[in-house]
Amino acid sequence: MTTRLAPGDRAPDFTLTDDRGEQVSLSDLRGQKVIVYVYPAALTPGCTKQACDFSDNLETLTGHGYAVVGISPDSPEKLAKFREKENLTITLLSDPDKDVLREWGAFGEKKLYGKVVEGVIRSTFVVDEDGVIEHAWYNVRATGHVAKLMRDLGLSAA
Repeated sequence: MTTRLAPGDRAPDFTLTDDRGEQVSLSDLRGQKVIVYVYPAALTPGCTKQACDFSDNLETLTGHGYAVVGISPDSPEKLAKFREKENLTITLLSDPDKDVLREWGAFGEKKLYGKVVEGVIRSTFVVDEDGVIEHAWYNVRATGHVAKLMRDLGLSAA
């Protein structure tokens, strides 16, 4: 059974490579709120919709003090293609060994078309300025999730 994070838990720190080959650490983002979202695979319909929704709302989110990072097991090269093809503005991070995904409870058993499989669990977390989990949502839907997240956080589009 995968251990899941809950509000009040310290967010496990990570250092991952982004789509430009740069190292990004969660600890480098201390002092601001961070939305960490986990998705299964770049360049797939649901993940593209979700990434585009985050990019489309990035100005509003950053205006309210939120940074946004997306994590998937994709290589930095695939993430670069994803960014370029979809004109994404969010930070995309690569976790090919799935170590961070496991630590965050976002990789493990899930149901897919009625079967139990092991894989990436689409999840979203809000980390406060001190590195503590404020919100943790697992098994989120790709479509409409960003709008729901913004409603839950009391944010409105600029």
